[in-house]
Amino acid sequence: MHVFYEDEGSFRVGTILADNNTSLQVETASGKRAKVKAANVLFRFSEPGTHGFMDRAHELAAEMDAEFLWQCCGPDEFSFEILGREYFGREPSPVESAALLVRLHDSPIYFYKKGRGHYKAAPEDALRAALASVERKRQQALLQAQYAEQLGRFELPPALVQALPMLLYRPDRNTIEVKALEAASTATKQAPLRLLEKCGAIPSTRDYHVNRFLYQHFPQGRDHPLPEDLAAHDALPVAEVRAFSIDDVTTTEIDDAFSVTRLAEGWQIGVHIAAPALGVAPGSPVDEVAAKRLSTVYMPGDKITMLPEAVIDAYTLAEGRTAPALSLYLQLRSDLTLLGTSTRLERVPIAANLRLDALDRTFTEEALQAGEIAHSHAREIRLLWEFACVLEAARGRPEQPRPLPMDYSFYVEDDRVRIAERRRGAPIDKLVAELMIFVNTEWGRTLAEHGAPGIYRAQSGGRVKLTTAPAPHDALGVDQYLWASSPLRRYVDLINQRQLLAVLQGAPPPYGKGSEAMLAVLRDFELANDTYYDFQRSMERYWCLRWLLQEKVTRCEATVARENLVKLDPLPLLIKVPSLPDLPPMTRVEVEIGEIDLLDLTVSAQFRARLDQAAA
Repeated sequence: MHVFYEDEGSFRVGTILADNNTSLQVETASGKRAKVKAANVLFRFSEPGTHGFMDRAHELAAEMDAEFLWQCCGPDEFSFEILGREYFGREPSPVESAALLVRLHDSPIYFYKKGRGHYKAAPEDALRAALASVERKRQQALLQAQYAEQLGRFELPPALVQALPMLLYRPDRNTIEVKALEAASTATKQAPLRLLEKCGAIPSTRDYHVNRFLYQHFPQGRDHPLPEDLAAHDALPVAEVRAFSIDDVTTTEIDDAFSVTRLAEGWQIGVHIAAPALGVAPGSPVDEVAAKRLSTVYMPGDKITMLPEAVIDAYTLAEGRTAPALSLYLQLRSDLTLLGTSTRLERVPIAANLRLDALDRTFTEEALQAGEIAHSHAREIRLLWEFACVLEAARGRPEQPRPLPMDYSFYVEDDRVRIAERRRGAPIDKLVAELMIFVNTEWGRTLAEHGAPGIYRAQSGGRVKLTTAPAPHDALGVDQYLWASSPLRRYVDLINQRQLLAVLQGAPPPYGKGSEAMLAVLRDFELANDTYYDFQRSMERYWCLRWLLQEKVTRCEATVARENLVKLDPLPLLIKVPSLPDLPPMTRVEVEIGEIDLLDLTVSAQFRARLDQAAA
């Protein structure tokens, strides 16, 4: 006697060796012995034998039409025995019963299992939906195979173009596009990114890096909402000064400018800060976008501004304009002793936008000390530099030199890059830095004296943090340091300017103590700032590598930074040189430039020669 039984979701046959009522000892067709619960037995039979039984059952099951079987069933639950007699028109043979069970079991969208040997036909609506799903999956599988085949031939399927951002920057492994890419990647033994590159999906490596950043951090795009109508602010008084700014040649968000006025006894220095807070109201559409961006994002040859261009154009301190500004005036004696300060909201005539590259060549420390400089603003700049030296000495915290003694400016035009060096700590740098420290310190004191919260940058014990209460900044040597001098490009400064305008006008500050909006900016700003800084550095590295390719550099002088790390000349680029011998830092060497990868931002290099002994 033989049995047909169910075991862990599969059907099996076996010959009974012992019948213990609740369980059976059977021998399978392969000769293996097993214990089978009597409740799992579907039927018993004597003929035919177990050898080849399941093969014949599966062959017969494959010939049965599940659709026809479903039509033979009513809406009620049924047993396989009843359906078998109706389907075959007679008592089915053991092989036929087994085949019917196999077909019912293998057709779960047509038949719902209700117990041992019992099923129920699926409702018509559910069946049609399930069949549609199966067909959809079949079509998707065909598409996936087609995509994988094309990718394997290094061809980009046109249908994948729309999915490229997802494939390149944040692959969703539940999509057929990613499954096809992974299959092709395995077949071609190419990493997915390299495979897409070979398929022509990355026509511009620069765009790849920029678009990846935008996809991750600017999912709504880089465009701004249209700003509300911006007032002309004609009612503001016009300052009796002729101010000038000092910025890089590519700067359009000109936040600050300076003026120098000769008084009967002494001098008046003006520090003028653009006033976009007059036109960007809290909670406005423009403000909501600025509050999410928190800062302008800079990269060589491009930037993503915090504020719309229309707002920047209205408030930037551009040459030839009389622009709204929040001005801090310093009254000085002839010996540059500070007598007092005052803050005014006004319109400031901007006489010139001076550029750093030209100023650095003219206003060297030697030339300033000699006092003979041919420049339209020589007198004003020399006085501002002398006063900056006074301010630095009063703080007692001269700025410490950074690890790299040079600053680098990147200029990208027509897909070519020019990288210019300028030495840090130049007189113009000191002039701007000291006056910005002073204005941020003074305005921080103003908010504190009026009990208005602001966002301060504090440092104590080497730890830097943002806080809404004034606190010392040890590295700068000041009692408090407010961020208020860059409101066109930093949201923290825009918030602080709103607070200052309210104090100046005798109105309640828009952000009170414990303001959720201010605390949200406090929490999010440094994270956003770090993210933007990392992106800027990665794009600077990209353009350094592009420069090496552009100039066809094969050998380059470099300076050892540490271990196998060197800095290339004349670039702000640190690279690893595995073959570099054990040399002390600052040793001059020559390296050979090898393969450059603009996607991974890597470069291979070999040590070739030592040029001199370690520098001091």
